Amino acid sequence: MLTFEALSETAEFARKWVPFCKKHNIEPRAPEFYFAQKIDYLKDKIQPSFVKERRAMKREYEEFKVRINALVAKAQKMPEEGWTMQDGTPWPGNNPRDHPGMIQVFLGHSGGLDTDGNELPRLIYVSREKRPGFQHHKKAGAMNALIRVSAVLTNGAYLLNVDCDHYFNNSKALKEAMCFMMDPAYGRKTCYVQFPQRFDGIDLHDRYANRNIVFFDINLKGLDGIQGPVYVGTGCCFNRQALYGYDPVLTEADLEPNIIVKSCCGSRKKGKSGNKKYIDKKRAAKRTESTIPIFNMEDIEEGVEGYDDERSLLMSQKSLEKRFGQSPVFIAATFMEQGGIPPSTNPATLLKEAIHVISCGYEDKTEWGKEIGWIYGSVTEDILTGFKMHARGWISIYCMPPRPAFKGSAPINLSDRLNQVLRWALGSIEILLSRHCPIWYGYKGRLKLLERLAYINTIVYPLTSIPLLAYCMLPAFCLLTGKFIIPEISNYASMWFILLFVSIFATGILELRWSGVSIEDWWRNEQFWVIGGTSAHLFAVFQGLLKVLAGIDTNFTVTSKASDEDGEFAELYVFKWTSLLIPPTTVLIINLVGIVAGVSYAINSGYQSWGPLFGKLFFAIWVIAHLYPFLKGLLGRQNRTPTIVIVWSILLASIFSLLWVRIDPFTSDATKAAANGQCGINC
Repeated sequence: MLTFEALSETAEFARKWVPFCKKHNIEPRAPEFYFAQKIDYLKDKIQPSFVKERRAMKREYEEFKVRINALVAKAQKMPEEGWTMQDGTPWPGNNPRDHPGMIQVFLGHSGGLDTDGNELPRLIYVSREKRPGFQHHKKAGAMNALIRVSAVLTNGAYLLNVDCDHYFNNSKALKEAMCFMMDPAYGRKTCYVQFPQRFDGIDLHDRYANRNIVFFDINLKGLDGIQGPVYVGTGCCFNRQALYGYDPVLTEADLEPNIIVKSCCGSRKKGKSGNKKYIDKKRAAKRTESTIPIFNMEDIEEGVEGYDDERSLLMSQKSLEKRFGQSPVFIAATFMEQGGIPPSTNPATLLKEAIHVISCGYEDKTEWGKEIGWIYGSVTEDILTGFKMHARGWISIYCMPPRPAFKGSAPINLSDRLNQVLRWALGSIEILLSRHCPIWYGYKGRLKLLERLAYINTIVYPLTSIPLLAYCMLPAFCLLTGKFIIPEISNYASMWFILLFVSIFATGILELRWSGVSIEDWWRNEQFWVIGGTSAHLFAVFQGLLKVLAGIDTNFTVTSKASDEDGEFAELYVFKWTSLLIPPTTVLIINLVGIVAGVSYAINSGYQSWGPLFGKLFFAIWVIAHLYPFLKGLLGRQNRTPTIVIVWSILLASIFSLLWVRIDPFTSDATKAAANGQCGINC
């Protein structure tokens, strides 16, 4: 009800805000962030009326905010009889888990004009049907419902996916995406254009690597040179045809085998080069592989006008319904490559059909969520959806305009950040243990080898938490036992060891130079990789195994701790208890105890023991340096850490330390026997 009423107010405000933005080239278009800018807003403005109009618009916006605040205050407590709409009828969505589908056109065919008489963009409220006993698939299910209802009502050829906590920072961003989507050479094989994520409200030093600079400015830029970046769930412009499971229109160059296949099997025969269609109709009709759709975009007639009956060249109406669902209007819309709806269509009929396609049972026994639309089966549905498109041969584009296209908010306190990383890592583990795992899925498709390796890296990274945790503990155990982590090796072997590290550092430096990422951003990324690896990634591995193999869905809840801090980054110091904090705290305590034990031993043993100690101390301090942002977050602004975290961490650290000393794996059995005074038969 709050969303519905707020959108109604937004539609009214847009009639004044949109013409003001267009007239004066306002950036960003989000009024909250435009009016909050601490810049000279008169720069580049030449119209004398601008100051007066801006002052009036700011007053309009403040009045709009007051009306929204009144709606929020009203929504804090639901009346016993439930919400009622302005006309007195009960609100259909009083039970959020059991309500019919709802659609309200706020700005559409009639009444969608601004104060200057120009047509406004469509604004339509959609709430899909919810009933007990149905699986609604959360965000992925909501996106698929929006694909269908938008195809029926407007059928735009392209879709933009932006999270609710993001806003347009660059109104020209969509034009940049269209340059790729409508390109004669690349347009018909481009499934989506991905923009990097940029964030507001993050502390200057980005303590918990919220900006993900290394991922967005190095990894995705690198993938852009292969088959395109992975889909990251927001800030993405889609080709609607790719979401329907159609094949891209590929050239002969695209159909050439990759360099490995070419070197083993040779190139294609020249006689086949004249055939531009890579699949003939007989093969397309017989195809049943899930990685490649059973129909081809090239075999569909272009420029379909109206909703004719002759739209199924390769499949019967029955098989179309089995794939897309039982909606003739929607099925017809899927064949209109350029989008749009016939001018003779009755709006009332379309609304009735739109309600039908967002019903609970519409997706039953169809391929929604399996082969078309957003793919189900993981909390990170974005990775799966992009992977399926790339497996069919589509390419994606990474677009980085100088002015960021979108900006959003990110969790800036430690607990929220770790839970966000946990969700991502859990999704990767779910994909790893599913049939869509890139290690074994889609080899009959057109996924390039390096792109496959990138997807494999995207889903297996949580597993690195296990060896990472072991390496973070080893320095402390070495200090406790007096043994060294690195064995003695020959000069020849040490040369290879040094060359390996030099090559790794050289690669990192070249990546930084190429992408323009600063050393500080790189170091923050390295630090949070260790923090996340010893906490969220580790929990995700075990939680994913329990969920997929045993069917046990374990949720790590977050309990907020009240904060009385004020200031711009007050939330940075808010502490929220979560079990994710225990493993890294344990690692910290073990290493600190190890340092104290090592230094104490060196003091008691004389100066000759200080030389070996420095090597051991280096690794322990290196671990603590990586966990330093975690330590700062744990202590907070006033050095307050919950007792439960300290108790559990000290308990675990003590158990591991005593166990390690008792096992003493660096000492051979014979040495142990001699130390204990035991003598064998050959004494």
